[in-house]
Amino acid sequence: MAMPIYMDYNATTPVDPRVVEAMRPAFEEHFGNPASRTHPYGWAAARLVEKARASLASLLGGNPDEFIFTAGATEANNLAIKGVVWGRTGKTCHVITCATEHKAVLDPCRRLARDGEVELTILPVDRCGRIDPQQVHKALRPDTALVSLMLANNETGTLHPLPEVAQICRQRGVLLHTDATQAVGKIPVNVHELGVDLLSLSAHKFYGPKGIGALWRRRGVPLVPLLDGGGHEQGLRSGTLAVPLIVGLQRALELCCSDLECEGSRLAALRDELRRLLLNSIPGVEENGDPQHRLPNTLNLTFRDVEGNALLASLPALAISSGSACTSADPAPSHVLLAMGRTSREAQASLRFSLGRPTTAAEVEKAAELVRAALARLHRR
Repeated sequence: MAMPIYMDYNATTPVDPRVVEAMRPAFEEHFGNPASRTHPYGWAAARLVEKARASLASLLGGNPDEFIFTAGATEANNLAIKGVVWGRTGKTCHVITCATEHKAVLDPCRRLARDGEVELTILPVDRCGRIDPQQVHKALRPDTALVSLMLANNETGTLHPLPEVAQICRQRGVLLHTDATQAVGKIPVNVHELGVDLLSLSAHKFYGPKGIGALWRRRGVPLVPLLDGGGHEQGLRSGTLAVPLIVGLQRALELCCSDLECEGSRLAALRDELRRLLLNSIPGVEENGDPQHRLPNTLNLTFRDVEGNALLASLPALAISSGSACTSADPAPSHVLLAMGRTSREAQASLRFSLGRPTTAAEVEKAAELVRAALARLHRR
């Protein structure tokens, strides 16, 4: 049976063969523990890790020693949020986030609130899914310790105005964390230009291996570790470093950044063509997300007058999603679309198309044809 056309690149990406090849020596030759400082096997592994840190700093800004390797963005988000809060020993503090954040941010914040460690403000968004910096300004309090806002939304591709928010936070002495998981590798990301204090990323979103991510922490930002152990990663993330995965993260990001502008333009053109093919030929289709401030590869559409699960089930030849992959086991409608003003029925009848490096114009045309045919069948019932 032929595999479906893959248009779920915001969920995960295939590992680039060049990344696999770069990882191979770390599996076969330089297999030492980078914490083993008494012999050449450990030294060689440690050099690969430090080379990766230097590369991340070159590509994203910051200094090499500000990057902490984690198992992915979920761990990085938890370390950023809980690490800041737990660093304020004995004090209940205030945290601000946003209604359309990924669960990897919302759930840690809500747990801290349930445990009585923080008072939590979850800000609303406009109908395009964007935050107004003045909302953040008005929500700040003397005890606000952290603001956490994603750079790019995983379901709609909407970009938040982080530099403006960062300026507001800096004036008030409040730390700003961003979950940049969906942005890194798709658009230019520089920690200094964003003005953030903490930034999370994950390799499998940009053609790297699963199980590896990083948290960038500006020097001087106090953090308490989530794990106790050997004191690796400056005492902030104990556990033997996964050197092959770290090498893979580095190589994947290098490859994405080397072709960022050209690939972004190509994906935006394909996304716009898919949008045209669907909106111009199907009545009652509406787009979700900001039309200007957005990722180049993401298209989220609401199909009125159909039942969402039936629509998704009628597209077996198309690998797409109706929301975040991390919440696909939850039958509830997308919390992102609900926060943007969609009804439950509308949110469940919405599809996310996310394009990637292997996506072709022929696949876009075929996808539009499949959706049109599926809707025609559903409307005849």
